[in-house]
Amino acid sequence: MIQLTEEQRRRFAEDGFLILDRFVAPDEVARVAARFEPLFRGQFETGLYPDEWNWREGRDPADRTRQICNGWKSDRTVAGLVLRAEVGRLCAQLAGWPGARIAQDNVIWKPPGAKPLGFHQDNSYTGWIDPPFMLTCWMALDPTSAAGGTIEYVRGSHKWPVSPPIKQFHAPDDYRRELKEAAAAVGIDRIDLVPVEVPAGGCAFHHGGTWHGSDTNRATRPRRSAVTHCMSADAKFHPSQVSYIYNRYKRVGDLTMDESFFPILWREDGYRTPWLEGYVAGADSKAAQ
Repeated sequence: MIQLTEEQRRRFAEDGFLILDRFVAPDEVARVAARFEPLFRGQFETGLYPDEWNWREGRDPADRTRQICNGWKSDRTVAGLVLRAEVGRLCAQLAGWPGARIAQDNVIWKPPGAKPLGFHQDNSYTGWIDPPFMLTCWMALDPTSAAGGTIEYVRGSHKWPVSPPIKQFHAPDDYRRELKEAAAAVGIDRIDLVPVEVPAGGCAFHHGGTWHGSDTNRATRPRRSAVTHCMSADAKFHPSQVSYIYNRYKRVGDLTMDESFFPILWREDGYRTPWLEGYVAGADSKAAQ
């Protein structure tokens, strides 16, 4: 278990992100990375489609960054990583929550030549959550570099106001356009960009208000990552704002988050959604057959 130091907590509060060179063991990195090709071919181990499937072979241009949202519902190997208690614990402790549950995951694959993802703030997309705040764990499955289209953070930008959702998330002409507009609005003319350059298995935690995006992959190897977006264990659905995707999991007349769809990864009293261990263990059982 990683124990956050006071200096790490201070840096996160000041910068809006925290980078760790070691977080995921090499064998788990290899297992999860091996699931990317089957997933993007539509071979879903559990039989369930993910909530979003943004790139499909034969349909979408080869130079697009590939993304699946909530791959944990479709693949137990992915679930074993993005639903880790350690992910929830660290997110909760950095956010000051009593616990953390998953809001959604991202399975992101940026092959050589793949175009950018636009700079944005995660909290621009959380109106359906009460409180409307995420804290994210981004995990590298390949060595990352600035030339390889790694995720980039803007130091201190979590202190800026939350902007509306960006106009073009995938392959924008200028992936920093809204970032530059937001910086100008708060009187900042010199943006402090930090590319996350870590070995495979490294990670970064970022605040929901931190501006981040990624450039074209100009390297010769892919850049694959798995991402867990957490919300507070106490989060509820907003009483009036609706997500066209995630409100399908809201019960009528009930604002509570159902743990079937938003499981609790960790809580300071020791609670964790009971079915998670058995669900994830299904991947190991299948591999052993």
